[in-house]
Amino acid sequence: MNAIPNAAKVAALVSEPSRAAILTALLDGRFHPASELAFMAGVKPQTASFHLAKMVDANVVAVEKHGRHRYYGIRDEEVARVMESILSIAPPVKIKSLKQASEDRAVRFARTCYDHLAGNLGVKLTESLLNSGVIGEEENAFTVTKKGEEFFEAFQIDLKLVRKKRRSFSHKCLDWSERRHHLAGALGNALLERLLELNWMERLPKTRAIKITADGKKGLKETFSVEIE
Repeated sequence: MNAIPNAAKVAALVSEPSRAAILTALLDGRFHPASELAFMAGVKPQTASFHLAKMVDANVVAVEKHGRHRYYGIRDEEVARVMESILSIAPPVKIKSLKQASEDRAVRFARTCYDHLAGNLGVKLTESLLNSGVIGEEENAFTVTKKGEEFFEAFQIDLKLVRKKRRSFSHKCLDWSERRHHLAGALGNALLERLLELNWMERLPKTRAIKITADGKKGLKETFSVEIE
């Protein structure tokens, strides 16, 4: 029994509502101070610091020190993938206000999942790449076709550099709100970063939701045949 990984320790981390809320907030892929995470999770700063210390100790959350300040973020894409999978089977939160309903719609439409695009838009972009033959599909991952090599080169994504990253290249990530897969891994990250670089999308403060710009609506339609109302 001593050789079995201590899954209960990790499971206990996400079973506590405040820690689960903090981890969900960290799925935006950014590093945040404890005070900001406390606000996002609806708990006191001391409470957030207590929970963050436990998650750092469990190697689920990473911490960076900048002078007197500490910033916390998801350790790596594997932790983010597990959290996204948990969210896909979790019961929906009861909507109690117009503000909450608006935030829920925004997150479901387009959001970051650690460092790649998720939500309805993330799934639609993935389906567009599949339908156009840019990527192929395997059991647990996507593959780049010959046509895809040309597409990504034209879209100014250097696949050679992307493949050199010490991480999964293009695995499937189950989208919790859509219940379908979107493109993740190093390629998913490169695609999101390119969309942000083109100013087709913008990150929003204190949320995982992604804003689509006017240029983005035009570019997504022309490049991916994805229309945004």
